[in-house]
Amino acid sequence: FCPFAPCPWLFKSHGTFCVLVGVTGSVAALKLPLLVSQLLQLPGVDVRVVTTEHAKHFYNPSEVSVKIYSDSDEWELWTQRSDPVLHIELRRWADLLVIAPLDANTLGKIANGICDNLLTCVVRAWDTARPLLFCPAMNTAMWQHPITAQQITRLIDFGYTEIPCIVKKLVCGDEGKGAMAEVSTIIGFVKQYLQNTDE
Repeated sequence: FCPFAPCPWLFKSHGTFCVLVGVTGSVAALKLPLLVSQLLQLPGVDVRVVTTEHAKHFYNPSEVSVKIYSDSDEWELWTQRSDPVLHIELRRWADLLVIAPLDANTLGKIANGICDNLLTCVVRAWDTARPLLFCPAMNTAMWQHPITAQQITRLIDFGYTEIPCIVKKLVCGDEGKGAMAEVSTIIGFVKQYLQNTDE
């Protein structure tokens, strides 16, 4: 028995494909408004965003046209036993979770089962029968560290899908692999899952 009533602000209409976007503290988070706007152009798609605190440094929330949830929402929502738990409600609502960008810090947390903020709690509670896409983004030197490949492999072993990072000149000035995949590439991956639901 689950004592938590469904949250009206996470109402899911019939036929809607619900995409939850997780955004973490990489400079690639500045692409969040573009990613959300392009997701909303897909037919039948509803979008919500879960942000880490450090990700907020890189984008303007006024440019994001959907609800953004952060750690404070989790704690403000729950005051007594009968109240809904936000990370569980978001997990129930979403048909697909895409983490874009996934920074090195959150990659390490997810690979090791750490759930110390709203986004990592959603991931830890995620139904692995549903798609989870992750888009790594970090400095080239961080990408080349031996532990990165181990952590990426672990997420793939969990059943998650990597949208590989790309080679380009990074904001820090370095040139090499580590930049988040292009938004158009991410949209292409999401479309594949949309098509699967239509079949």
